[in-house]
Amino acid sequence: MSWWGKVVGGTFGFMMGGPLGAVLGAALGNYFDGGLDGLSLDDSLGLGATERVQSVFFTTTFALMGYVAKSDGKVTIDEIAMAERVMDQMRLNPQQRTVAINLFNEGKKPDFPIHEVLAQFKRESFRRRNLIQIFLEIIVATAFADGRLDAREKTLIEGIARDLGYSKPEFDALISRLSGQAHFADSESSKDKIKASYELLGVSPKCSEAELKKAYRRQMNQHHPDKLVAKGLPEEMIDIATEKTQAIKAAYDLIKEQR
Repeated sequence: MSWWGKVVGGTFGFMMGGPLGAVLGAALGNYFDGGLDGLSLDDSLGLGATERVQSVFFTTTFALMGYVAKSDGKVTIDEIAMAERVMDQMRLNPQQRTVAINLFNEGKKPDFPIHEVLAQFKRESFRRRNLIQIFLEIIVATAFADGRLDAREKTLIEGIARDLGYSKPEFDALISRLSGQAHFADSESSKDKIKASYELLGVSPKCSEAELKKAYRRQMNQHHPDKLVAKGLPEEMIDIATEKTQAIKAAYDLIKEQR
């Protein structure tokens, strides 16, 4: 857990400042009772360094979860439960959990600099498209936490995706796949589960075997846990990526069996 060790070990300077540095600084300020004045600086991790990207991903994820949860005026029990589920999947220790909660609360603030934060996140992610995608998937799951994605939430998340370089067709395809994943997990009838399987893989039921296999391989490659960690996904989030690859494989196997 090297990125976390650097954060709490006093080498706060590698967070590079900017809006994300301010957000994490506020969260850590609430964690360190004495504030941040005593922390030393470490500027050795430049743009694109794995530890730096990991801390950026952690910071942006929990802050944006708070921002999205608050977007409709109130934070629901389901949205809080979703944030806690992510924390549980990450097996955060008490210190990390405290900072994650503080970041969530920072995102809820009315003056949260959403566009500036997203611009820095995109820059810090250093063209890691798959990393940005799984970030969006976690944020969409927050909006889906109450079982639906209303028009206001969809517009809000579409704006987030646009700031991160997604076109509307790309965003709509992402939403369709995530909706398929949710329905795949919840469906009880085989007919509904098959339909959700195609949505999850992003293909039509009329697709060829070659198209099906290509979609499956693409999705598995995009969500491969080891590849994502190498690109800057915090190691604590490996279970989230693993769960997604398991769902993708289960959907593919179901379609193959049905065919």
